[in-house]
Amino acid sequence: MTLAQLIAQAREALTAAIAARQQEQDALVALRSDPNLTEDAVAARVATRDTADAEVTTRQNALDALLAEQAREDEIAALSARVTPAATRAPAYDQVARVGAEERTYRPDQDRRGAQFEHDVAASFMGDFEARDRLVRHMAEERTERGDQIRAAGTGAFSGLVVPQYLTDLYAPAAAAKRPFADVCRPHDLPAQGMTVNLARVTTSTAVDNQSAENAAVTEQDIDDTLMSIPVQTAAGQQTLSRQSIERGSGVEAVVMDDLFRRYATNLDGKLINQATNGLTNVATPVAYTDATPTVAELYPKVLEGLAGVEAAMLDMASGDNVAVMHSRRWYWMQNAMGTTWPMITQPGIVAQTLGANYAEAYGRGVRGILPNGTPVIVDNNIATNLGAGTNEDEIYLIDRQECHLWEDPDAPMYIRAEQTKAASLGVLLVVYGYYAYTHARYPQARKISGTGLITPAFTGA
Repeated sequence: MTLAQLIAQAREALTAAIAARQQEQDALVALRSDPNLTEDAVAARVATRDTADAEVTTRQNALDALLAEQAREDEIAALSARVTPAATRAPAYDQVARVGAEERTYRPDQDRRGAQFEHDVAASFMGDFEARDRLVRHMAEERTERGDQIRAAGTGAFSGLVVPQYLTDLYAPAAAAKRPFADVCRPHDLPAQGMTVNLARVTTSTAVDNQSAENAAVTEQDIDDTLMSIPVQTAAGQQTLSRQSIERGSGVEAVVMDDLFRRYATNLDGKLINQATNGLTNVATPVAYTDATPTVAELYPKVLEGLAGVEAAMLDMASGDNVAVMHSRRWYWMQNAMGTTWPMITQPGIVAQTLGANYAEAYGRGVRGILPNGTPVIVDNNIATNLGAGTNEDEIYLIDRQECHLWEDPDAPMYIRAEQTKAASLGVLLVVYGYYAYTHARYPQARKISGTGLITPAFTGA
């Protein structure tokens, strides 16, 4: 049994002793309330209580001794980490993982596209000990800088490697539809364990009202909450490459790895918007825009109606950090309109006699512009464009971004390279995976504009 286990056992014993002592004290108090009380009975009960007191003291002393021993062990461990015995040769400089002044094994300034990392992954499976040493140093650096969040990826048939963080950042901007909406959601670190994220949500509040008369009963309503269980989901993709393409080709593995990362991001974002039951399109309250000849001027009041609904649902919980999420075709259609009228109420940050602004940002680079009332616009092409009876409609989502919650593994996505699985056919299996959870429904705040007014746009300047 380890020292940590002994300490845990001692804590349990102390807790049990305290509970037993409390029972004896409660019994003594109850006895003293007995009208037929005798001194002998009290003396006997006090003696029993004192025995329980002594047991608590004994258990506490035992725990203190173990804790002191653990503290000393920690001191010795720290000391041994700083001191090299005279008879032992210190490890070579390049065999020690360092953080701070020590440069990382894989660095963006020396290997921007991660070719060295990918080469080392392949070479380590071919028995290249130097490549394997570099990967070992890299994993030690990851554990030092990112802690115990790094998860092992399997058995001897698989090798799980944490991709250098700068490579993850490198692939993120080069997306297909990627994750514009996911990037504006409120981020949280996914808990290290468990397959659900549980939140308590108050569903019945207390109540306050005027007292009807002096000494009359005042209003009372019992508060109640409901447990909101959010499932942790796994996004994953794989690709099998031939050994010939990896060993004889040029950059093949880098291309596949890049594509897997882009598809991972696109899938996650698409699920946040379109997933059955919990996706944004399925939890948002509809704001209908029905129009056979839609115009931007007629659409805009629906935007304000949706934002009004967001605030009405949130009340004092509203952050005011609202955004409009729309497809690129809808954003450019709104820009094509020419206006001769302006809002009656000026908006903060908006120049007079303008109807919004385009920030000229590229796709996936955050806020693309603002609407006439100052609401930021996020463009996301994971929004469906085949909705409605004519399968040609899209939707505009209006949300308080602080209530669109996204939990992600701090190290996601992870990268697995497995040779043994496909060895008989000279194949190499590449897998990208990660865990995430999300909810837009802690409060029923989201709104979506939908209907025939959002059919495939015609760019007519209206």
